[in-house]
Amino acid sequence: MLKTENNQGPSTELRDLRQVKKFRILENMSRRRRVKKKIAVRDPRYDSELVAKLVSTVMGDGKKSLAERIVYAAIDKSNEGTDTVDPLESVTRAVENAKPRVEVKSRRVGGATYQVPLEVAANRQESLAIRWIVSFARARKGTPMHVALANEIRDAASNSGNAVRRRDEMHKMAQANRAFAHFRW
Repeated sequence: MLKTENNQGPSTELRDLRQVKKFRILENMSRRRRVKKKIAVRDPRYDSELVAKLVSTVMGDGKKSLAERIVYAAIDKSNEGTDTVDPLESVTRAVENAKPRVEVKSRRVGGATYQVPLEVAANRQESLAIRWIVSFARARKGTPMHVALANEIRDAASNSGNAVRRRDEMHKMAQANRAFAHFRW
């Protein structure tokens, strides 16, 4: 702690400076802490950020090599029977088809809670789509994870399946509550 010459604590100049800094921080402070944007890593096999995100979502307990094996096997299996040159085409199409464009968030106004439709940011669209695909693949019991993930990717790529159904439900809810769109913030 900085002391003044007479050892009576911080000087008044220092105290004033602290108050100004506190005020400046409080002036721009949000309710939650700022989220630091992570540097997007690329997948070593396909050199794709999308596959790296898929691997991270599949991964449990830090077992990345197992998650990579599952995802690579699922990509290979989802491309069986197709004549595409790009192995990631089905994955990118599946994620594009499962991306939600709008979502509803609860907003409390005057004692009532409204479901307010909001547009979804691009990075959140992608993360929701990947999360839904992986969670519905996990829900398919009785099949190995790479087979379930391949089936879910194939279904989403053909614009059917559980992830696309979840997206449609979210769009229907936003459509039903569009009267409350003026409560956006």
